[in-house]
Amino acid sequence: MDGSVGGGRPDANGKEDSVTPGQGSGTAPDDARSTNGSSGAAGRSRARSGGADLDTLGRVTGRIRDSIEKVIEGKPEVAKLALVVLLSDGHLLIEDVPGVGKTMLSKALARSIDCTVRRIQFTPDLLPSDVTGVSIFNQDTRQFEFRPGGIFANIVVGDEINRASPKTQSALLECMEEKQVTVDGTTYSLDSPFMVIATQNPIEMEGTYALPEAQRDRFMARVSMGYPVEAAEIAMLDTHTGANPLDDLEPVADASEIRKLIDIVGQVYVSEPVQRYAVAISTATRRSAELMLGASPRATLHLVRAAKASAAIAGRDYVLPDDVQELAVQVLSHRLLTTVEASMSGRTPEAALRQIVAGVPMPESRRAAT
Repeated sequence: MDGSVGGGRPDANGKEDSVTPGQGSGTAPDDARSTNGSSGAAGRSRARSGGADLDTLGRVTGRIRDSIEKVIEGKPEVAKLALVVLLSDGHLLIEDVPGVGKTMLSKALARSIDCTVRRIQFTPDLLPSDVTGVSIFNQDTRQFEFRPGGIFANIVVGDEINRASPKTQSALLECMEEKQVTVDGTTYSLDSPFMVIATQNPIEMEGTYALPEAQRDRFMARVSMGYPVEAAEIAMLDTHTGANPLDDLEPVADASEIRKLIDIVGQVYVSEPVQRYAVAISTATRRSAELMLGASPRATLHLVRAAKASAAIAGRDYVLPDDVQELAVQVLSHRLLTTVEASMSGRTPEAALRQIVAGVPMPESRRAAT
């Protein structure tokens, strides 16, 4: 295994950007809007000024989703979740059996955006310096020069992340949480947008290292591709057997547009009842008798951020409890650990979480999206 890092977007000379080991528009009703006068006034002010921004967000995300669906057949919900994570300034973990399109999804999203892209193929011999970069002594200048690693890109595709050693996996912790890299006492900032899309196979255990809880908690959401329906699989045979559809993908947005969309999502309003609902779900996971590890405060923050992005994609500048409920399993389940008793009885974190979410009462101000 060579533990190579590469697979980025070709540059102007047609060479791939790579590194090898050893180198471094709805308006919310008042009761869904606020619980006090000051926050309600601020929310209504944002509603008057944000309609055009939401229209722009809808157009750009529509183009990206259409681009992804040219490659990933019959999985619109997967494409939407990838966009939600992107606009939430988060990271995505794609976990499923081999051959269902995990790497294809990550590549399709990356190629739909005109930005810097790097692919890191995680292998047992991959070093932390291959990810973060390394300082090399230049004999001509008599100074150390920093060689950036594979993490220095807007979108980083980490293929089979659980094949790397825990030492190498830990190199991602600072990058994913703080969007910076510290090497030899010097801190280097990562450009925005910054998104890690990692894949892993949950079935094959030989030669793999399970992601530690601290690593899993940094992923905003986890998605499973699942097998396509029969019609989608037949359509895939028409489009994928003659040529690689990724070769025909052209960027439909750029990094500056994505930064603007992230700022728009940040202005989406979340009322106090919705905030309390998100916290109630996380608190219930911590008190569940079936779970030995519940959702962290970071998980609650990720849940609300994802709900804001989902609301913006739906054309709303306010979050509904429905947005939180619909995303709870994708955002929270990969962080939870069941007790020994629950595991032996076949209980999964997803099943326990669904029961928990069903038992948490929704705010009375619940409204269907318009």
